Amino acid sequence: MRNINLLVNNGINVNDSLDLLGDIDTYNDILKDFFDEASEKLVKIDEYKNKNDMANYAILVHSLKSDAKYLGFTKLAELAYNHEIESKNNNSIYVNEHYEELINEANSIIKLVNEYFNSTANEENNDINDNIKKSILIADDSNIIRNIIEKMIGEQYKVIMAEDGMEAINKINENSDNLIGIFLDLYMPNVNGFEVLKHLKENNMFNKIPVAIITGDDSKETIYKAFDYPIVDVLAKPFNENDVKRIITAMLNLK
Repeated sequence: MRNINLLVNNGINVNDSLDLLGDIDTYNDILKDFFDEASEKLVKIDEYKNKNDMANYAILVHSLKSDAKYLGFTKLAELAYNHEIESKNNNSIYVNEHYEELINEANSIIKLVNEYFNSTANEENNDINDNIKKSILIADDSNIIRNIIEKMIGEQYKVIMAEDGMEAINKINENSDNLIGIFLDLYMPNVNGFEVLKHLKENNMFNKIPVAIITGDDSKETIYKAFDYPIVDVLAKPFNENDVKRIITAMLNLK
């Protein structure tokens, strides 16, 4: 059994994470997801920083912030939040001056998590009876968020995943007859969630596929813009299992 005190003694707020995720097994699964994708995410963050692409940089540090909040990485979440705000303001000077602090903290977390897992990984993939389950699409650039929702609803529903807006549009077109709902992140690289909403509207799909927005941006401007479309509800980060299931019930009531 893994020593959870290794995380706690290094400042990781595991207790708050367990309040959100429910139990240590789910926490470990989500932590493993973070570990698997973290290094690649940091590479992409560095790439956007070097290109001075503050729009996509903001999206990825927002995703890093959300992951950190769920897993109790308080300092990393705060640093990523600051980078998100400043990059949204196109403040590349701040980003460059404080970049090393963000990356050093992220790498320290990765090293700690690696030590926690002792460089082992246990994954299970259970697709039993997926063919008879109703399908729900989760479109979010964060693997952590996608897998959190899948673990909350995967026993009851077949979960289809997309990591950007273009993939979401393709999955919607391929599975439009079987989807009972979509959880859609608004801010994804390349093709964002608003463009997916536009695609749904232009193809008259809202009448048969209910959509809920996933967002960590609770600004009135963003929410009002989302409700220009006939969405079911907004799933605000961080969320819990009851929030997700409440929205699915609302989706089913519209079918």
